Amino acid sequence: YSVYVHLPFCASLCYFCACNKIITQDQARSRSYVETVLQELRLLDPYLGEQRLTGQLHLGGGTPTFLQADELKHLMQGLQRHFHFTADAELGIEIDPRTVNAQTLSFLAELGFNRTSFGVQDFNPDVQQAINRIQPFEQVEMAMVSSRATGFESVNTDLIYGLPKQTVNSFSQTVDALVSLRPDRIALYNYAHLPQRFKAQRLIDPADLPSADARLQIFLMAAQRLLDAGYQYIGLDHFALPEDELNVARLDRSLHRNFQGYTTRAESDLIGLGVSAIGKVGQTHIQNQRSLKAYRTAIEAEQLATFRGHVMSADDVLRAEVIMALMCSMPVDFAQMNRRYQIDMASYFSAEINALAPYAAAGLLEVDEEHIQVTA
Repeated sequence: YSVYVHLPFCASLCYFCACNKIITQDQARSRSYVETVLQELRLLDPYLGEQRLTGQLHLGGGTPTFLQADELKHLMQGLQRHFHFTADAELGIEIDPRTVNAQTLSFLAELGFNRTSFGVQDFNPDVQQAINRIQPFEQVEMAMVSSRATGFESVNTDLIYGLPKQTVNSFSQTVDALVSLRPDRIALYNYAHLPQRFKAQRLIDPADLPSADARLQIFLMAAQRLLDAGYQYIGLDHFALPEDELNVARLDRSLHRNFQGYTTRAESDLIGLGVSAIGKVGQTHIQNQRSLKAYRTAIEAEQLATFRGHVMSADDVLRAEVIMALMCSMPVDFAQMNRRYQIDMASYFSAEINALAPYAAAGLLEVDEEHIQVTA
């Protein structure tokens, strides 16, 4: 198994955020929420089988470190009762650097976490003011240095380009500052401004957003800076140091992508716990209720909180593998697909292959009778 737990609480609102979150200062809400998640786990227990070997755990949010120490400990003890974590299991937690100190990080290591993921976004004060996330460089530096001193195996960071007040010059300074801290992985996400869907984004002045061309130039600059600094481009939005597991998986073609991003554990079923959490078991995708009230009501009624799902057809499975190959920078090998699915790729995907012609002509793809490959 790979296990994801969604912890939605945040103490303050970041205007850019599109996550399922609850802004509150009330600690009692997270305390009762942990009990609800553990009750959901008890309801799932009859379906988990005997072995329950688990190679990954990820706590996301929201802000997982909103939880008090005793709440995190209680949650981890519950997870350890229901899942058998392997000796090499990756136990990761998303961290807002504003919510932790060296003592917090040491405690997380004691709980078994060995991977941290810090939200950086941008170091520029004007950008931070525009997105309501004041977070000095020194704060992030302390969190990362403490993580390494505590023995975390992997320190990851997130950047976002396309934020208000961002320029090529200002973001280049952010990239340089982050590279100086040498995180193992850097996710470089594209900000999607959708104020009609995400109310918090209405607090951002559209006039402050960089143009489409400026956004592209920011990305190209950032990507080149990371490559020059020795990072390897994993694909889409991820960069990693050469020795990192993600890059090793890219090279040996075992790289995979799931709802949390790139991963090395392609063979795992994903169990999602908590409000709005998404899981994938076999060929079935499932999602929990997206409102806390609906999620809690279902669990308290002794019912699983699943509110929608999709069982993949044979065509879905085939298309998913083609998409996975493209996202993970592997060639789509026609002969291999033909053998595995008993089809003729050229005829089965003739319409799609024809539609790729302009992209191939532009040098973005290589397409011939044997494979499709995204170019560097």
